[in-house]
Amino acid sequence: MHTTRTMAVTLLLLGSVIAPANAQQPGVERTDLIQQDIEAPGREVVQARVDIAPGAVSIKHNHPGEEVAYVLQGVLEYRLEGRKPVTLKAGESLFIPAGLAHVAANVGSVKASELATYVVRKGEPLLAPVK
Repeated sequence: MHTTRTMAVTLLLLGSVIAPANAQQPGVERTDLIQQDIEAPGREVVQARVDIAPGAVSIKHNHPGEEVAYVLQGVLEYRLEGRKPVTLKAGESLFIPAGLAHVAANVGSVKASELATYVVRKGEPLLAPVK
């Protein structure tokens, strides 16, 4: 019993140290759908569904490769560094170049969702926070 309790406490403490690195903004939830090597050496494709609550905004971040964002539902505003904001509704898409810092914000009154497809360098974190 003591070993089980010690193990549980250790796992909880470890989780609290690891979790912040992978934590997402409140109201933003990413569900990874597929991760697959592609023929381009050192690259892989990752596809994810990102759900964003009304009024929620992602952290400013970039990716180690390109992203294609396709809005499934709702209205999302994308702010790409050095560019004017772009507002997309369901059925519209946006190309985000590799390494370009950006944020996504739900500017509508209902949950918004995007299908994000990334072609990225294999073995690197999918998302890197940017100050």
